[in-house]
Amino acid sequence: MVLCIPLWIQGLAMFFDEFYYHHRRGLGKWERFGHPMDTLSVLICYIFLFLFPFNLNNLAIFIGLSILSSLLVTKDEFVHVRECNAGESWLHSILFILHPITFGCAGVLWYLMRTSSLDPIEIQKNTYFNYIMNIFISQILLILGFILYQIIYWGFLWKPASK
Repeated sequence: MVLCIPLWIQGLAMFFDEFYYHHRRGLGKWERFGHPMDTLSVLICYIFLFLFPFNLNNLAIFIGLSILSSLLVTKDEFVHVRECNAGESWLHSILFILHPITFGCAGVLWYLMRTSSLDPIEIQKNTYFNYIMNIFISQILLILGFILYQIIYWGFLWKPASK
């Protein structure tokens, strides 16, 4: 589905940022704590979409969570200006652009997933429901895996290079 393309691009960009740039330069204490917080804010948004039905009240909550997450990911820029080269800074700008776009796409998917029927059996038969629910489950599992990796690798396994 076309609405998944920004999610895939964001995932690819995050992979490159993490496993090329972060591993190449290492992360300071602020980033080792802050990056899992960023990931947690994204995870909360997708869990919300997974757990709650689409309606205007829930849409307002999701928009608020998305805005908070989009602002939270910018908190490291005062560190990045000192630590990152031009390529990594450019990649971060792409990620900042994609962040709200992916939430917008997820919100549209969430809307499409809804059904006019309140019958749980009919909801389960809805093709959009099943397809989009699998997208949300995949996103939640990928993000959960990524945050666990961030916490374990950067919090316990990684050691700064001795100078």
